[in-house]
Amino acid sequence: MAKAKSAFVCNECGADYAKWQGQCQACKAWNTLQEIRLTSGKTSARVAASQDPRRQGYAGTTTASVKDLSEVDLTDVPRFSSGAGEFDRVLGGGLVPGGVVLIGGHPGAGKSTLLLQTMCWLAQQQPAMYITGEESLQQVAMRAQRLGLPTQNLKMLSETNVETIMDIAAQVKPKVMVIDSIQVMHLDGIESAPGSVSQVRESAAVLTRFAKQTQTTVLLVGHVTKDGTLAGPKVLEHMVDCSVLLEGSEDSRFRTLRGMKNRFGAVNELGVFAMLESGLKEVKNPSSIFLNRSKHPAAGSLVMVVWEGTRPLLVELQALVDDSAYANPRRVTVGFDHNRLAMLLAVLHKHGGLLTADQDVYLNVVGGVKVIETSGDLAALAAVVSSFRDQVLPDDLVVFGEVGLSGEIRPVPSGQERIAEAAKHGFKRAVVPKANCPKKPIEGMEVIGVERLSQALDAVFGG
Repeated sequence: MAKAKSAFVCNECGADYAKWQGQCQACKAWNTLQEIRLTSGKTSARVAASQDPRRQGYAGTTTASVKDLSEVDLTDVPRFSSGAGEFDRVLGGGLVPGGVVLIGGHPGAGKSTLLLQTMCWLAQQQPAMYITGEESLQQVAMRAQRLGLPTQNLKMLSETNVETIMDIAAQVKPKVMVIDSIQVMHLDGIESAPGSVSQVRESAAVLTRFAKQTQTTVLLVGHVTKDGTLAGPKVLEHMVDCSVLLEGSEDSRFRTLRGMKNRFGAVNELGVFAMLESGLKEVKNPSSIFLNRSKHPAAGSLVMVVWEGTRPLLVELQALVDDSAYANPRRVTVGFDHNRLAMLLAVLHKHGGLLTADQDVYLNVVGGVKVIETSGDLAALAAVVSSFRDQVLPDDLVVFGEVGLSGEIRPVPSGQERIAEAAKHGFKRAVVPKANCPKKPIEGMEVIGVERLSQALDAVFGG
């Protein structure tokens, strides 16, 4: 009897090795290699070829054809709404037939709630099926009743075997299908536990192939690790068409849905929801919830404009500078890159004349928003200086811009749209890069363009 072959695959990056080792050489992660059993590739390929009518009579009888790039049909990809405008925004305009969407998030973030709301709405327009592997049908029905959702026409199935799911789906023929979750699915031909690298990878591959062949939209629920990344092999994110992450802290009722990968739309698009007793409700104007400022202004508080996907977003930035009791002062950030803050403090010392080497510096982006672009540089330095000087900034002031190492203020994309968004929310004064100043004056808004850090500090703090 032939000995079964095996390989060791990294759970973080998907690299494979012939034998086990403590560290993955590709991504340098420790203790992430798991063993998977390999089937005979030659046998499976030979059987598949014999059963494929396109491969029979190989010489000159294939039906595959080569097209010139100019002959490719450029008709718009058909889409249909999910029932929630914020969800459609993150997906790039709606769900695509045959598309595979991976939705991740921490336990309790609202993944199942969002998908149940979506499926109950879609089931009223087209065939839809919800497959739950972690909860019983009674639990799902109780949630739907608690949220007041229409339960007619939505087909339910409690199953974890992928082959059984495919057989039932071939009979029901749904247009939209939810798999909750991919980590509990398994295939009979793979000798490993559900959730392992091989089971997750092969189950996702079968479901993706089914979606493409039948033009069924498949929504996969994925677990996340303790650092917030999607659990399972990295190849899982490569298989799907769209990967989104539902984020939100336990002490906040707001949830943000961020697009991490999208073959049919923009990446890093952001959707905002509010968790209520009736479920997740979309927030039409996210800037309004992030601008719920205190009635008593304090030093170190400032509003900046960040760009999320295809729209501007106004968020409050808070800084606290205090004498350090330690030999090495602390640099703590929430929602802002820690290394970038250290670089900005060095620029502030070199070109702004303010030394914070003996100060603890804390920086917080209010509302749980994560700033991943450089437009918050100038606002971060202005907030730090405000706290250091204990000088309160005006409520109607908004600041944005990138700060270079030589102290120059660089322009950021979509500057005029950011200024217009601030004016719409009642801000009267803006300090921005000079290259982002609008050509025509905006009614009710004083725009001050700056080119150097020293000019920006004079404009913010009045010289």
